[in-house]
Amino acid sequence: MATPRFYPQVLYWDADAGIRWLKDALGCTCGHDHRDENGSVAHAELNFSGATIMLSSAGIGREPFRSLKPGGRLIYCALEQVDELYQRVREAGSDIAMEITDTSYGSRDFTVRDPEGNLWAFGTYGP
Repeated sequence: MATPRFYPQVLYWDADAGIRWLKDALGCTCGHDHRDENGSVAHAELNFSGATIMLSSAGIGREPFRSLKPGGRLIYCALEQVDELYQRVREAGSDIAMEITDTSYGSRDFTVRDPEGNLWAFGTYGP
């Protein structure tokens, strides 16, 4: 059996601002960007160094997803280039929630807050 893959789905009141932040701060590229008849993001897929992040506007789509509120999520990503990414998000003017640090368990990590309050943690620790 193949290893399962997880794809985070992030909701935004202003999905266009979320897409811009993911592109500017994290260096994501936009693959799919499907809009509904009102121009809201029904489903977008962004690529982050080969990983997929799914995104949509809050309050649209089918239930139970339409009822979810945006913000307040934590997404952790393990990667080797933590220092380079930290520089990029700092230069993009992002809200650094936790400065880059070396942890007692051997990880080098930092956390950044996106425009709607989601926390994106990046570190060298891979569970």
